[in-house]
Amino acid sequence: MSPRTTRLSVTGMSCANCAATIEDTLAALDGVASADVNAATDEARVEYDPEATSLSAIYDAVESAGYGAVDETVSVGITDMSCANCAEANAESLLATPGVVAADVNYATDEAQVRYNPAEADRSDLYDAIESAGYTPVRDDGDGGDGGDDRDQRDLARQEEIRRQLRLTLFGGALSVPLLVMLVDHVLGLGLLGDSLAGIDVGWFAFALATPVQIALGKPFYVNSYRALVRNGRANMDVLIALGSSTAYVYSVAALIGLIPGAGLYFDTAALILVFITLGNYLEARSKGQAGEAIRSLLEMEAETATVVHEDGREEEVPLEAVAVGDRLKVRPGEKVPTDGVVVDGESAVDESMVTGESVPVEKAEGDEVIGSTINENGALVVEATKVGEETAIQQIVARVRDAQSRQPDIQRIADRISAYFVPAVIANALLWGVLWWQFPAVLGGFVDALPLWGLLGGGPEAVGGPIGVTEFAIVVFASAVLIACPCALGLATPAATMVGTAIGAQHGVLFEGGDILERVRDVDAVVFDKTGTLTEGEMELTDVVALDPAAPDGGVQREARDEPTAFDEDDVLALAASAEQESEHPLAEAIVEGARERGLDIESPESFENVPGKGVRATIDRGEVFVGSPRLLDANGIDPTPADSDRERLESEGKTAMLVGFRPRDADGEIDERAGRVVGVVADADTIKPSASDAVADLRDRDLDVWLITGDNERTARAVAREVGIDPDNVMAEVLPEDKADAVDEIQADGREAMMVGDGVNDAPALATAAVGCAIGSGTDVAIEAADVTLMRDDPADVLKAIRVSEATLQKIKQNLVWALGYNTLMIPLASLGLLQPVLAAGAMALSSVSVLTNSLLFRGYTPDTDYQLLGRLR
Repeated sequence: MSPRTTRLSVTGMSCANCAATIEDTLAALDGVASADVNAATDEARVEYDPEATSLSAIYDAVESAGYGAVDETVSVGITDMSCANCAEANAESLLATPGVVAADVNYATDEAQVRYNPAEADRSDLYDAIESAGYTPVRDDGDGGDGGDDRDQRDLARQEEIRRQLRLTLFGGALSVPLLVMLVDHVLGLGLLGDSLAGIDVGWFAFALATPVQIALGKPFYVNSYRALVRNGRANMDVLIALGSSTAYVYSVAALIGLIPGAGLYFDTAALILVFITLGNYLEARSKGQAGEAIRSLLEMEAETATVVHEDGREEEVPLEAVAVGDRLKVRPGEKVPTDGVVVDGESAVDESMVTGESVPVEKAEGDEVIGSTINENGALVVEATKVGEETAIQQIVARVRDAQSRQPDIQRIADRISAYFVPAVIANALLWGVLWWQFPAVLGGFVDALPLWGLLGGGPEAVGGPIGVTEFAIVVFASAVLIACPCALGLATPAATMVGTAIGAQHGVLFEGGDILERVRDVDAVVFDKTGTLTEGEMELTDVVALDPAAPDGGVQREARDEPTAFDEDDVLALAASAEQESEHPLAEAIVEGARERGLDIESPESFENVPGKGVRATIDRGEVFVGSPRLLDANGIDPTPADSDRERLESEGKTAMLVGFRPRDADGEIDERAGRVVGVVADADTIKPSASDAVADLRDRDLDVWLITGDNERTARAVAREVGIDPDNVMAEVLPEDKADAVDEIQADGREAMMVGDGVNDAPALATAAVGCAIGSGTDVAIEAADVTLMRDDPADVLKAIRVSEATLQKIKQNLVWALGYNTLMIPLASLGLLQPVLAAGAMALSSVSVLTNSLLFRGYTPDTDYQLLGRLR
């Protein structure tokens, strides 16, 4: 393969040193001949050997250097795929296309998820790659986006495929009914039909009926077989069907025209094989459509119109597509909320069950967020639109679920490896047994007769006293052994279950990033909770204000210099703390400021403000310098925190967050007196623990999962919260700075544990990315959290258990499917090879196997993750 040159648009560069860093990183890759990066144009030109490295590795190298490379990801519908080998052929063709970074093709969803470099490839290149592999892409003739028009075309293509398969089945079935009558008459010896009809050999009637079936129903299999073998160099399921059906048909034609004297006719077999397989394809296409119903039902929940309230008070009903961010929308009782937004007027309860899985309506008032597609139960609301179109929560959920369905669990790799060698192995096996029966019919016949099984098909070959010629029997065995194998059941086992599992999660407010995450969640053996906003409500309240004795060891404030009081009461302490915290956006600070306002205290605006990460704040006000935070903050600024130790320890033991208030007054010249600083009091905030937190922790521990708590709060407060929710105090990591949480997760995982980090998805992003599974909780309307592998739509830690249950249930369903598919082939292929199965029965069983795998997956749709999945519960 000749060297390839690619051009990338690079983001994040600020100077020539950035370009040099990227060049060095790329040059270190095996297979990269040259790399030129231009900081002025934000472009990189890379010449590489595609046999030694890949475009994906080049993108990864740019990202590992700390920069980004522009790419796009699209989903392309594909028709004509019949098994996992077809999906693999499409993936290989796409990956061979210049500019394609990654390609995942899912046989169950008939889609390809393609990541590509827009500077080097576009959709038309992807379509061409799919067509070159011998398949048909569903073309998007719109604006090139991955929006509703594209999805509508795919749905139309799938519906057309279902109708086409139904038409072929009905056509083949109508012509095969007389052939079936002939078969039954012959097998049962009823004598209803003679050797001729109207003076014409009955065989010619069979030929006349079977030939149109062979042409109409067989053509797709022959065409796809040619493409698979000639274009892609691989055998797929179509090859097996074409071999089995054409063997029966060609052999019958040869016998009919006298080339094989005395041989039987198998026109009925040739036709019925195609009818049964086509019927199976029809049922399979219908089942695939049903598996995607959850996604379509989510989209159907969207409102079609919205009532816009104009500035003059006039109301106008407009299509949903016409709504823009900032529009004010009237939502009457019983109507759907058109888009994500914020309530600006009115009060009501909103049913959010279709998005979050929460069955109890949520009270909404001015300032509260609402989610598009949810239902307003009572009371009119005026909502200001904040997100429209593909940015709304419902659209993001659908996008996340579709992306998840395109990413398969690692267990699928096993099935893919088996499928890659399955068809050639089946053909080789069929040829082997056909030759063995042809050469050693007596030996094999005697062996099979000795087995405690039913007799050989058709009574067996002449060599063991049967009515069938040896050559004819060998050919029948070959056809049966080819037709009984079903690689499509194996290919559907994992993606079909993954489709349903991700949809179940979405219906209950749990979004998985991919099928691989579904599998990984099951292996988690430690759950690490962030405290604030995860186990607690995250809404702090001021609970205590303590004024310390002014006769503290470090002395009082210089009264004579600034007429400053020597004693501080609670209001003084709180006023100082609120003045310092006024510029902070931390929940602890907001609670202090709100508490001071409720008491009617005067709050000064600080002249200067500094946030000291992990320690607190310092601010300069008219009266002096104020410190609010941990003992470390005061100690670092020369103020002894020990006078407040007893009060601080008491408050922290009650599960409250205690903050010391330190103060330095100004001297006679108005300057801050560095020597006169002292701790003047303690303020404490408390956060309410979520009602479900204790039960969630208990349920997780009942499953032998190790539960941890990580927080930036102090040790005593953290242990008090842990004690209240049931976490072992030894599993508490307190006073952990946000940037150190990832290291804390690494420490937990150091002994080989697989940890799930549960946090808010913003401050905890590094820890979420470090954990084996990152779980963002309470995302509300913002579900696109890049760092999280799992997103919980509700603000409820109990949903962590739902995620685990869905994961375990899906993996159980995958294993059921794989056991069925592998067990079916393991059992039936030997039976066919031993001459115990008619080709028609083999074809019927082949079609039934893939339908049964899909049906088994569809039965899974009724599962609710409120309880553990039961293997045989309600036939699940």
